[in-house]
Amino acid sequence: MVLAALFAALTAVGALIRIPTPVSSFTLQVLFVALSGAILGCKWGFLSQAAYIMLGLLGLPIFVSGGGLSAMLQPTFGFLLGMAAMAALVGYLVERWGCKFGTVLLACLLGLVPLYAIGLPYMHLILTVYLHRSQTVWDTIWGGMVIFLPFDVLKAAATAALSAKLAPALRRAASPL
Repeated sequence: MVLAALFAALTAVGALIRIPTPVSSFTLQVLFVALSGAILGCKWGFLSQAAYIMLGLLGLPIFVSGGGLSAMLQPTFGFLLGMAAMAALVGYLVERWGCKFGTVLLACLLGLVPLYAIGLPYMHLILTVYLHRSQTVWDTIWGGMVIFLPFDVLKAAATAALSAKLAPALRRAASPL
């Protein structure tokens, strides 16, 4: 439970480290989301991200766009929901396949699927319906995914490298003498 809280806090810190783009921002959140799944597993990885989302919705300014219920009307809110799904999937796959570099890397890359599958349609809906922007689906895919993919692959590799070292150390620390 303590580690889940820690990963919720790390995800919040990851949102603060950002490089803005016209619709979204480059952040370190995907790194911490993937790490939460790889280190904590499916259940606790998901719960860490759910806690992060709930704290932001309760008003803490921990999202890239701030906090509060109005965050649900931001184009990037769907990615927050996708982050919880990503953590769960990465955790599920690592629990099944093991915490080796190659398996964690593959799990993280597969974890990007729900992130973008939830985030992109939500982004397009908010941009076109709520904000009345003339935006093609391709514009949304480009601005919400394509420009981020190379960096997400790097974050997946970093997660795999960190997880392969951190997971065994955490297991040793948690085991009784």
